[in-house]
Amino acid sequence: MTISSPAHDALSPKSGFAGLFESWRSDVVSGFLVFLIALPLCLGIAMASGFPPQAGIISAIVGGLLVSRINGSFVTIMGPAAGLIVVILDSVTELGEGDAMAGYRYTLAAIFFASLLQILMGVMKAGKMSAFFPASAVHGMLAAIGIIIMAKQIHVMLGVKPDAQTLFQTIGAIPASLRDMNPEVAIIGFLGIGILALWTLVRNPKLKMIPAPLLVVLLGMALAKYFDIEDEHKYLFLPDMVFLPHHEFTIGPKFLVTLPENFLAGFAAPDFARVGHLVFWQQVVAIALVGSLESLLSAAAVDKLDPYKRTSDLNRDIAAVGVGNAICGLIGGLPMIAEIVRSSANVNNGAKTGWANFFHGLFLLVFVALFPKLIHEIPLASLAALLVFTGYRLASPHEFKKTLEIGWDQLGVFVVTIVGVLATDLLIGVAIGVLAELAFHFWRSIHWPDVIKLSRSIEEKTPGVYHVQVAGAAFFGNYLALKNDLTAIPPGKTVIFDLSETATVDHTVMENLHHFCGDYHGKGGHAEIRGLDHLVPTSDHPLAPRRRPA
Repeated sequence: MTISSPAHDALSPKSGFAGLFESWRSDVVSGFLVFLIALPLCLGIAMASGFPPQAGIISAIVGGLLVSRINGSFVTIMGPAAGLIVVILDSVTELGEGDAMAGYRYTLAAIFFASLLQILMGVMKAGKMSAFFPASAVHGMLAAIGIIIMAKQIHVMLGVKPDAQTLFQTIGAIPASLRDMNPEVAIIGFLGIGILALWTLVRNPKLKMIPAPLLVVLLGMALAKYFDIEDEHKYLFLPDMVFLPHHEFTIGPKFLVTLPENFLAGFAAPDFARVGHLVFWQQVVAIALVGSLESLLSAAAVDKLDPYKRTSDLNRDIAAVGVGNAICGLIGGLPMIAEIVRSSANVNNGAKTGWANFFHGLFLLVFVALFPKLIHEIPLASLAALLVFTGYRLASPHEFKKTLEIGWDQLGVFVVTIVGVLATDLLIGVAIGVLAELAFHFWRSIHWPDVIKLSRSIEEKTPGVYHVQVAGAAFFGNYLALKNDLTAIPPGKTVIFDLSETATVDHTVMENLHHFCGDYHGKGGHAEIRGLDHLVPTSDHPLAPRRRPA
């Protein structure tokens, strides 16, 4: 069995100011459309993270105007992401000890120090570290984040504040919130979810140009006007069904987004008073590690969507994100990453260069500076609907099915990671997932000592043809050594991976080798994987783990 690199694509657009003059029309259009998507998401992510709503917009502006000019990617959009909600909210809660504003300013300080770690990672070329984490554990972490987001935002979407202190209590309170939901708020939320779900079925290219989040926000604003949410008042809900009791509900501005009328008043300075506490540095490590890992994975995923098959400089990218986060930490913004949803929209809307990211940030700056009162009319239920839908996509049944197709062991790692994250926290949960993957790998392996060091060699047997021989056990824990060796192979050559001497190959290695083949072809070369016929896969999936038969 042989896996080869895919076909080559079109010539890449120019970069820098030459790219601006060449591609500005398509980049301006895409930047504007992404801005329409980013505005409500930035607000919702910030508020779900325990930050003021403007903090999310500050992050996207810095990511667009500054980071887009110094990063190592091409069509990624930098800004706040749902995947960091759990980390930041935990930091605000832990550091603030009940004082939300104090927790916000302490977390800004943690973001600043986390950004220094990210810059150091980039300088030390740690962009390859994403290969160390098993793919199923990473996907399990994202699914757990999706579950947590849904659990918390469903209550906001229903207009109810649950009486819950822990995550499991918050999940358990969902039936009560459905019973006690504020009907007018819930109508806005459920209609928002309905629009997002229906929009996934739209196939007309012109209709798809209209961002679904924009429709959700516009409908929410119209209903907020109809329900007169801006003026606090009470109303009586009189259901026709006799088994539902009559109930009096309160409506008012607390269900709407609140921004300072003066844009500059939305900035805040960090508080470094908790630098000497261990819990502070735990939050710093969590923000740096989870943010860096998500950003690297997202940037690599966006490269595969790029029609020009360009490959990002992940080391430069993570250092640039660190620079942007340092500024955000000093002025009151959320940490940013290379965001996959907005980046996908950016590619689909025809973006060609990083200037699309720049224009998206510029449109955000102009809109927030000039129209803060308009943002105040956005209902929180609309933003909660966006986040609930985002969380569902991270943890949808399709994700479980997709993982099961790779193999039962990968589904096991996926589920163990989810349970670990929900029961503990992100870092411990991912560590549990890594241990689960190790256990499965030891079970598959023939010679356990092989897991300590990957046996490999790279030889140019004929001019321009590099043979990569891999032997023993190839798994996520020892793949970094091979990945580092592969960087020495010049572009435009032929690379042949021979896995016939391996005893076992895990899913993470299969996925990374497959991605290498695609990326290498994008640089004008050819790469293929041979020797898989000697191994037995755990499923029919082309990237399933494999082992030599006993």
